[in-house]
Amino acid sequence: MSDGRIAVLPRRGVVAVGGADAETFLNDLVTADITRAGPGQAVFAALLAPQGKILFDFLIVRDGERFLFDLPRTLAADFVKRLGFYRLRAKVTIDDLSVDTHVLALWGAEGVRHVDGIAAPDPRLGALGWRVIAPADQPPVMHGFAPATEADYDAHRIALGVPEGGIDFAFGDSFPHDADMDQLAGVDFGKGCYIGQEVVSRMEHRGTARRRFVMARADGAPLTAGSDVTAGGKPLGVLGSSSGKAALALIRLDRAKDALDAGTPVLAGDATLTLSLPGWATFGWPAATTGD
Repeated sequence: MSDGRIAVLPRRGVVAVGGADAETFLNDLVTADITRAGPGQAVFAALLAPQGKILFDFLIVRDGERFLFDLPRTLAADFVKRLGFYRLRAKVTIDDLSVDTHVLALWGAEGVRHVDGIAAPDPRLGALGWRVIAPADQPPVMHGFAPATEADYDAHRIALGVPEGGIDFAFGDSFPHDADMDQLAGVDFGKGCYIGQEVVSRMEHRGTARRRFVMARADGAPLTAGSDVTAGGKPLGVLGSSSGKAALALIRLDRAKDALDAGTPVLAGDATLTLSLPGWATFGWPAATTGD
């Protein structure tokens, strides 16, 4: 019997970008190489402000000549509008398909077969499973996958240490390195220019990323997203989403390391947290410091 799960993600919407200039147009805007999107191959990327902060993040798959963006549903209209600002004379079409499509997550079983939709492995982390964009009137039933909820998917995502924009951090407030996008295949440092590229490249090459999402485990007290994470009365960061005792937290690594070395309890509200790095992370705890 398969352990596979399948869940509709109502909070996700879909925007389609097509036309003769779509590939070039998009590749000049987003953080990843759009040409890598293809049949059964998705790309994780973001559209940044000129100052380098994330305005939208998304998964992108290719459907023939169109690129389909799997992004927060509440931001679909704003994303369409933003792309319109950049379109100028480019031969592209931009359409919000959120009403006619839904996004599904599948995990816990190998491969996806015979699906009536656009399917691809999640490009961020293999263990996350697959994403599917399908007609909204298609029942989310697939052989070998038991029905699950969006909350079940979040528990799976949090257990793997993967943050999600709009839930774990506010758009417009965080850099790609803060959201671990550089670790999760969301930034291509070898491609050409894109909006905010200079800031992101500078952070990468100078190693100045000090804030990161890490995993947190609570002692059983209730957790609330957005709660301050502190140690000894000093701020370390902010709590993100949680499921049971497991949570994600965006923290200053140096301050957290000082607290860990000193044995100072790390708190979020009434909860005491144990912090750890995701297993996929290539960054580590910095050397202990005493400065800000």
